[in-house]
Amino acid sequence: MLEDPIDRLIAAALVRDGRSTLKNLAAATGLSVSAVQARVRRLETDGTIAGYTARVDPEALGLPLAAFIAISPLDPEHDYDIPERLTGLSAIEACHSVAGEDSFVLYVRVATPGALEGLIREIRRRANVSTRTTVVLQTFFEARPHPIADGKSSGGSG
Repeated sequence: MLEDPIDRLIAAALVRDGRSTLKNLAAATGLSVSAVQARVRRLETDGTIAGYTARVDPEALGLPLAAFIAISPLDPEHDYDIPERLTGLSAIEACHSVAGEDSFVLYVRVATPGALEGLIREIRRRANVSTRTTVVLQTFFEARPHPIADGKSSGGSG
């Protein structure tokens, strides 16, 4: 848990701009560059900062079609290894274990409806599951940064 207020400031600044310099982080926190560097290294080492990445427009990569695929094992006693069976499918961006009617929900991106159909067939074959697919028509927001600056989340409207 990120409880130190200076660590929270550093993490919030890096969420806003993962390429922020140590000098900028030092100015934002009032610490020396070496002190900020030590804190950033510790946050990386302990897994609080899990990595740095660039966000690339999926359409620029030729992957305009997104979908959610809910999956349920055909044999409920063998659902424990489903994520491992699907690991090699690069079109799957996320795999979530869920409560409810389905066992897992996948978030996928592909180039065409035909590619989505092929992916669904491959998921069924590899994991021995039934599927239910919802195609995304438009995304208003995703990959929103976590509200870490003040330690409070905003779950409701307001």
